[in-house]
Amino acid sequence: LIGFQIWRQDAAAHAAAGGSGVIEGTDVLLAARISARVLDLPVHEGQDVKAGDPLVTLDCADPQAALAEAQARFAAAEAQAQAAHAQADATSRASTANRSAATASRAQADALATQRDAARRLAARMDAQKDDVAPSNLDQVHASADTLAHQAAAASASASATSIQITVASGQAGAAHATADAADRSVEAAAASLRRAELLAAECVIRAPRDGRVESLPWELGELVPLGATLVKLVDLSNVKATFYLPNADLAAASPGQPATLVADAWPDTPFTGTVATVSSEAEFTPRNIQTRSDRDRLVYAVEVHVPNPDGKLRPGMPVQVSLPGTEK
Repeated sequence: LIGFQIWRQDAAAHAAAGGSGVIEGTDVLLAARISARVLDLPVHEGQDVKAGDPLVTLDCADPQAALAEAQARFAAAEAQAQAAHAQADATSRASTANRSAATASRAQADALATQRDAARRLAARMDAQKDDVAPSNLDQVHASADTLAHQAAAASASASATSIQITVASGQAGAAHATADAADRSVEAAAASLRRAELLAAECVIRAPRDGRVESLPWELGELVPLGATLVKLVDLSNVKATFYLPNADLAAASPGQPATLVADAWPDTPFTGTVATVSSEAEFTPRNIQTRSDRDRLVYAVEVHVPNPDGKLRPGMPVQVSLPGTEK
């Protein structure tokens, strides 16, 4: 017995670095951004679920009503924006038409003024030669000159009035475009309110964000859940982790990315392969400040190992023995 004990102690002293740990899953706490009553619980504790599966249904009459109101406000804002843009386009076309009319009126006024001036020159020449010109012809020339003068004056007045209309139409077009821009901002505000209402309405059904197992359902049917309270605790067992502690003397044996082997008490003949994820930078279980060599040997550092668990054999709370291959003494 003494020899066996010595052999076992020697084997342990020369074994690979490692230690004992406990399996932990990835806990996911699911909560809602609204306060509502629990309407349905389609799953039970311990059930495996897939990503997207419904877990809890809440009574969301208020968020649904708010969503309908937001949809109506958005539709009304879009209709007002379309009407405002149509009005802006109409005023722009009217302003363009007025500018074209003003150009035509000004050209007509200039042409009539040229004809008036020519008629006046002709009348002046005939007045100078009135002894040689028949009185009827002279009267006709003066009448034509007067008519052209009146027409030129009327065309000039019309061009001036059209210029005033252009100014008014430009102001109306600017106001209409400003109204259209404001309507666009109203549409953006209504769209933002609609998105917020949709987000809150989507909280009525809590779905699994990933594959996992339902660990706990703390609320019962009919209970009023306050804002932000945990509705479901989901545990992802596809990748688990185990934390063990290395003594100070063996710290150099562990490094991130290094392979690790785990043996669970429930599966003694089935070793599991993992990878060292982190090595703590601070010691734990630190003794008093004045340390002897034996005290320093009692310093330990936490080492976290991640282990793929596709079959779900490793479960939270399961004790395991972790070793780091290749570190045998």
